Amino acid sequence: MSFLIVLAALCFLMYVAYRGHSVILFAPVAALGAVLLTDPALVAPMFTGLFMDKMVGFLKLYFPVFVLGALFGKLIELSGFSRSIVSATIRVFGAGRAMLSIVAVCALLTYGGVSLFVVVFAVYPFAAELFRQGNIPKRLIPGTIALGAFTFTMDALPGTPQIQNIIPTAFFGTDSWAAPLLGVSGSVFILIAGLSYLEWRRRAALKNGEGYGEAATLLNEPAPFAGEALAHPLVAILPLVLVGVCNKLFSVLIPQWYGASHAFVPSAMGKATPVVQEVAKVAAIWAVEGALLVGIATVLLFAWKPVRARFAEGSRNAIGGALLASMNTASEYGFGAVIAALPGFLVVANALGSIPDPLVNEAVTVTSLAGITGSASGGMSIALAAMADSFIANAQAAGIPMEVLHRIAAMASGGMDTLPHNGAVITLLAVTGLSHRQSYKDIFAITVIKTLAVFVAIATYYASA
Repeated sequence: MSFLIVLAALCFLMYVAYRGHSVILFAPVAALGAVLLTDPALVAPMFTGLFMDKMVGFLKLYFPVFVLGALFGKLIELSGFSRSIVSATIRVFGAGRAMLSIVAVCALLTYGGVSLFVVVFAVYPFAAELFRQGNIPKRLIPGTIALGAFTFTMDALPGTPQIQNIIPTAFFGTDSWAAPLLGVSGSVFILIAGLSYLEWRRRAALKNGEGYGEAATLLNEPAPFAGEALAHPLVAILPLVLVGVCNKLFSVLIPQWYGASHAFVPSAMGKATPVVQEVAKVAAIWAVEGALLVGIATVLLFAWKPVRARFAEGSRNAIGGALLASMNTASEYGFGAVIAALPGFLVVANALGSIPDPLVNEAVTVTSLAGITGSASGGMSIALAAMADSFIANAQAAGIPMEVLHRIAAMASGGMDTLPHNGAVITLLAVTGLSHRQSYKDIFAITVIKTLAVFVAIATYYASA
């Protein structure tokens, strides 16, 4: 019964998200409904002590990233840099390869260390422009961005700095370059299968006479560029490159500047308590925020004139979008925390542990928990915290290196995490102005491809062992 309660809460949240209802409203309803059916006395303590605590904690850490990412994306749009990049991309890849262009840009940014949420805000303006010029349905944009940002560069390619590739290092004593052959083989599979699927969808739409969409029915469309001339493509792409480069640079320098922790005494009457900040826990976030500020400053430096006239309205719209996206994701985070605390979740975790093959066991466990919580990093953290010792013991008995465990865990985390209630999916759809009903089919296809890639990597290991 406890398992059925957890499953019902998950299905309910996926259903309401797919129907277009607010996750901000229904994530706590689903989570507390499950608590009510499990132990009514825990409803209020779980809401205040766990749901709200995790929700506020998420906003405390990541809200500035959402705001700066949204503002950066809006400035890329208002400056005309997005249109300049589109024009250059068409010349390089050809007008018929808009999807390949968007995937390439997303992959470059995420592999450079830019947050997935930031990539969504930054890439959407010129993705919309490129799809419009190529007369490709707008509803295919989310699936295209998901392929470029949420898949192989997030956790499969060796060396990626995304958190999904970093978490396993603490459990297996590995580094981010673990099992490069498996990561590359999985990445190639994802890229080829994903692009083939999207191209098939594009051709089907073209055959049916479907274009980008009617302007009157489209939401959150980027404003047309009103400047006198387009910037040089190298100038237009400079802010994007600087965000990636500065993110990496700051990631290295911040721990050196501040050390393991930093304390200061705030100005206050009486005896003030020192504020101690554990730098290791926030260094990556500070690095992203600093990199985005550099990117914003670069856009303003090179395109102040076209941006100035519409900055007030544009920034208001960007902040509004950031508020909605961050609250959606934070609500999801709170939901996952509550579900993970219920007895039914433990039933799921224990059942998954009975799978005999060590790598398949790890892959299914991690991707299942990521799907239940709606978070790749959250599901993997829960799985490894509870079962890493078991995974290691089984792998050592079978002669499997820790590097292989690392890569399989990382890739599995990005499998079924992108179900309808996933925060990144909801953010992506909110930013692009599309609904689950319009675009989730393509995101789910990419999710299935990404999940299959884990088993391609496992097969590659056993074939080459």
